[in-house]
Amino acid sequence: MSTLQTLRFFATPEHECSYLDNEKARTLFVDPQADLDADIYAQLTDMGFRRSGSHIYRPHCIQCDACISVRIPAYEFQMSKSQKRIWNKNRDLSVESIDPALTDEIYKLYERYIKERHSDGDMYPPSPGQFSGFLADSNQQSQFHLMRDAEGKLLAVAVSDSLQQGQSAVYTFYDPEHEHRSLGTYAVLWQLMQLREQRGGYLYLGYWVKNCRKMSYKARFYPLERLEQGVWIRVGDAERQESL
Repeated sequence: MSTLQTLRFFATPEHECSYLDNEKARTLFVDPQADLDADIYAQLTDMGFRRSGSHIYRPHCIQCDACISVRIPAYEFQMSKSQKRIWNKNRDLSVESIDPALTDEIYKLYERYIKERHSDGDMYPPSPGQFSGFLADSNQQSQFHLMRDAEGKLLAVAVSDSLQQGQSAVYTFYDPEHEHRSLGTYAVLWQLMQLREQRGGYLYLGYWVKNCRKMSYKARFYPLERLEQGVWIRVGDAERQESL
């Protein structure tokens, strides 16, 4: 079993940044052959690493620190008025949690979401193999949270990893026709409420990039903590407002 002291890391060459136009990025990967248990994964998450399929990574840019790791303390979280409206709007949804799976129903929702919402991103074009490599293939304690309406139609899937110190929100995809429900925000709210009811801890949201509009929703959660030089600190109201 690997430890933090024995882990090897590999840096990629520069490539196009997924978040900021006209910027180059580098990524630091944990050795994909390393045997990572739940304790090591939890420690890496607290150090700002994320999971994509079986790969554990974090940004490793030389002259840019725009990607900020953020998390929400579940017991301290306070819904805003707009978040309460979103929560109430989706009270008709039921949620079933299952092990990661590539089913026709789940994949069709994912395929539609990527094609309509992220056709300019590095996940386009979607394919079953790309879906599995990104979300279904996991060597951690992962779950798919299936969100259905009263008629049983699948509207959203939130993918998360269970951690010793809380939960990591890996990815959420949803039916673009139901954008009025704000399902991305609802998925975060639901995971926070589950944490509060079950065991507390933190919900890790990945990277917050202030100048990336797609990331601005993360600044709407309060309180929000950011990782700075290895220490988690509270994000001030003024800093949050800069991103909204």
